[in-house]
Amino acid sequence: MSFTRLRRTLAIAAKELRQLSRDRMTLGMVVGLPAMQILLFGYGINYDVRHIPIGVADLANTHFSRSLVADLEATQVVDVVRTGNNPEALRRLMNSGRIEAVLYVPPDVERRRLEGDRPIAQLMVDASRPGIESVLRALRELPTPRRTGLPGRSPPIEILNEYNPERRTPVQIVPALIGVILTMTMVIFTAVALVRERERGNLELLIVTPLQPLELMVGKLLPYVAVGLVQISIVLLLAVFAFAVPINGSVWQLYAGAGLFIAANLALGLLISTVAKTQFQAMQMGFFTLLPSILLSGFAFPYEGIPPAIQWVSQLLPLTHFVEVLRGLILRGAALPDLALPLGKLALFTLVAVTAAALRFRKRLD
Repeated sequence: MSFTRLRRTLAIAAKELRQLSRDRMTLGMVVGLPAMQILLFGYGINYDVRHIPIGVADLANTHFSRSLVADLEATQVVDVVRTGNNPEALRRLMNSGRIEAVLYVPPDVERRRLEGDRPIAQLMVDASRPGIESVLRALRELPTPRRTGLPGRSPPIEILNEYNPERRTPVQIVPALIGVILTMTMVIFTAVALVRERERGNLELLIVTPLQPLELMVGKLLPYVAVGLVQISIVLLLAVFAFAVPINGSVWQLYAGAGLFIAANLALGLLISTVAKTQFQAMQMGFFTLLPSILLSGFAFPYEGIPPAIQWVSQLLPLTHFVEVLRGLILRGAALPDLALPLGKLALFTLVAVTAAALRFRKRLD
């Protein structure tokens, strides 16, 4: 390359750098995005799970049974958040996602301990979510003499893998993948919606219409809700026939919950589109929300392993709540009333995001 060509090339590069430095949003993403994500994910992703909520039904209430529960809780892997004398009531709590395991100590635990021919207790674990291996590892690490008094004669605690007896990874991952796929498509679809109108010159036409901002936002949401429902139908069919994932709950309730999640993601996309100036910026901001949703929602990593401060961040992500809804409806056979808490959070997020987008939109040119 001649000196003249090199000089012209460097001049173009210098011009591009100056233009980049004037674009505060892009410059902020170049500098701030890597730093923010390495801090967020470096602290937030943790394979060493602690404080998994469980329930205990101790029908024996002896010194040994209390010691057994204390030994398990001393591992700090689990926290006993519910106790009672009705194992079925505790199992319903696990079905609704409020606890992740139930320890049942039978009334004749002392006899079982002495005879050694039957398990002394039973642990029902929610094997539909990642991280439950930490509970099983904690059981194996409990001191055997204190548990049975007769080491090696029988398994000290019987493990029942509820909702995923074979502990198959596709059963844990594929239902939550539905939410990840919808997040990838819905947010990006709508993140460029208003920006595209502005770049194509159509915003002027919207400005002279009698539409209110909220009407415009909702009108842009509705077509994509239908698109999202088509997508979830395709993913559900593949989950059942390609990965043999059972659907234990109501399909219609699943669609109702998915509709709310789709609306939440579309509202987030619309809010992004009111902030971004170009379609490129809108796509950048859409992808910025995608990675935290995947890593901090409990989709791939146990939610209980996330530090409390970053759990507050994950609570702002719609996927965090929809993962709980999906696993509850598909794997645990829960009903929508059982999942009122995550559904309520999704509804609140949708309302806030749509309202914020409507307030940011002005029926005038900038």
